[in-house]
Amino acid sequence: MIRVLLADDQPLLRSGFRALLDIEDDIEVVAEAADGGEAVALARRHLPDLALVDIQMPGVDGIEATRRIAADPALAAVHVVILTNYGLDEYVYEALRAGAAGFLVKDIQPEDFLHAVRVAARGDALLAPSITRKLIDRYVAQPPGTGAGLAELTNRERETVALVARGLSNDQIAARLVISPLTAKTHVNRAMTKLRARDRAQLVILAYESGLVVPRVPEEG
Repeated sequence: MIRVLLADDQPLLRSGFRALLDIEDDIEVVAEAADGGEAVALARRHLPDLALVDIQMPGVDGIEATRRIAADPALAAVHVVILTNYGLDEYVYEALRAGAAGFLVKDIQPEDFLHAVRVAARGDALLAPSITRKLIDRYVAQPPGTGAGLAELTNRERETVALVARGLSNDQIAARLVISPLTAKTHVNRAMTKLRARDRAQLVILAYESGLVVPRVPEEG
């Protein structure tokens, strides 16, 4: 059973998301919050698998709520997904750095929303295609970092991180590197530990910031 916390200051939106989730046999909404402070308190009380958090809420906003959840060792198993109306903006980028596992735009189709909940609950990075494209565009416009943070990785772990940043699943990484899915998962987990990344979404950020992955710039004409 996937346990979900909903955090949004608009009751109508919370009700809509809850209605979609409640009819699923493998998903349970364990709590609802109207602001970020309440979301953090309820996360500590209920220990959900997934927290769906609106980015803009009164008082404690979604970014600060994400930061508090990510910083609490007792909430290490809680995956935060940011809900946004706007695609990638400075707030969304900051939330990713704060520890969000991914993002969903609120106009997502119901079937895609339910799929996304299941993907995020098992710990996979979740970035809507429109947000992923804009995230990559951001790195096209800035020089890469030094890559010093990658020095602890083995060559195979570096390869694995690069493939994670390209959006490949563990099964796809296994096929590309001709290894088992379990071995691929082990490489991902070891890379996350060495780089102190909370989840796969932060591995993506680190890969681009370090220059390990260089965004492909579309050819003109």
